[in-house]
Amino acid sequence: MGKRKTQRKNATMLDSDDDNSSVSSSSTMHSDRMSVSGTEEVELNKDSLLDEAVDNLYEKRGSTREKALASIIEAFNSNLQHEFVEKKFATLLHRCLNSLKKGSSKEISLASRTVGLLALTIGPGDKAREILEESITPVSQAFKSGYESSKIASLLECLAIITFVGGIEPEETEKSMQIMWQLVHPKLGSNVITVKASAVVITAVVSAWSFLLTTMDRWSLSPKLWLESITYLSSLLDKDDRSVRIAAGEALEVIFEMGSLENFATEAEGSNNGSVSEGNKSKEGLLHIQGLRAKILNQVRDLSVEAGGKGSAKKDLNYQRSLFKDVLEFLQDGYCPETSMKIGGESLQTSTWSQLIQLNFLRRFLGGGFTKHMQENEFLQDVFGFTPKRNLVGGEHVSNNLKRMYKSPNSVINKARTQHLNKQRMLSEGKKIGHFAVNVGDEDS
Repeated sequence: MGKRKTQRKNATMLDSDDDNSSVSSSSTMHSDRMSVSGTEEVELNKDSLLDEAVDNLYEKRGSTREKALASIIEAFNSNLQHEFVEKKFATLLHRCLNSLKKGSSKEISLASRTVGLLALTIGPGDKAREILEESITPVSQAFKSGYESSKIASLLECLAIITFVGGIEPEETEKSMQIMWQLVHPKLGSNVITVKASAVVITAVVSAWSFLLTTMDRWSLSPKLWLESITYLSSLLDKDDRSVRIAAGEALEVIFEMGSLENFATEAEGSNNGSVSEGNKSKEGLLHIQGLRAKILNQVRDLSVEAGGKGSAKKDLNYQRSLFKDVLEFLQDGYCPETSMKIGGESLQTSTWSQLIQLNFLRRFLGGGFTKHMQENEFLQDVFGFTPKRNLVGGEHVSNNLKRMYKSPNSVINKARTQHLNKQRMLSEGKKIGHFAVNVGDEDS
């Protein structure tokens, strides 16, 4: 596929200095005279505050637990809490799952976010897989405990993140996507109570679903179910809510990039070798697919030049136009937009729809912690092929803290090194004097 450079609202170039200062932890914002012991005191204080927050998750008062979860989220956003997670992983996970089962809507939202941050901090492996296995049932049940939009949106983000990090087999990802899909497209049955989903929930479902779709090499659903998904997404392009239309457009981007409609058409044509009735059915299927593609093309074209009216915010309207212009160009000419954003002096670039969807989703989830995670989270760096710019001391990459420890003339390390060099010099001079005295003695003898 071709690629085209484009300016996108969701890939704004970031000012590296502003970003670095906005996400730096308190320990990295002290003066250059801060000593190693001072750093250790700050870190110990942070650990004790996190320990206290985890302890407060056992409290009976819901507001206390909510406050504790908010503190944990802030800490996980400002720094990667690897050492803390190593010590408290199981406790934190199970207390959050308890909040999902018994907490208020606000507590469920906070616990969902905490579980997602826990998975991103740990990265792929046994613990991330454990998070997914332990969480998927409580998350699924929490969807049914109430229909507050903010709570549902937080649960969807959590499910998407823990599946993205901890899912190994395609079946695991498919299971999570089906759970999401049921919220807006339930299978009707005697035990199913359908509730009309709000625009916020529809947007959250489609965004989380398409985020996980980007991880699938080959979608295992049948062509029939694929067609149901595409038909539903096409219907969303006609909705009044702009956020719904944008989410549906982004999902269709990924589907088109995977070539799904074209694959259906090929299957329909290839199956036209059986009986006359089967041939007629496949012909009808092919015509339906071609008609659906033409319909979506017209919808995309209209949305790319929309004058307004559906929705209100001007920036959303501009983003919608930009998005659907890119979709239209991809459908007509096969060009993918290339985007770039600055993080700490280095460029993070995308060249496919899937990468762009992943980037936007993770930016929304991490919020102010996104830059910090991209600079220090090796998992996210691997996802986007991003190598952060770091300060060099002695030919090795070091953090700002270590740079201060080495560079500051008043630092403990510099003072210790000076004392060590002075001692070595004195010892060296002493050896020379002693050796000279022996030689003199030998000559006298």
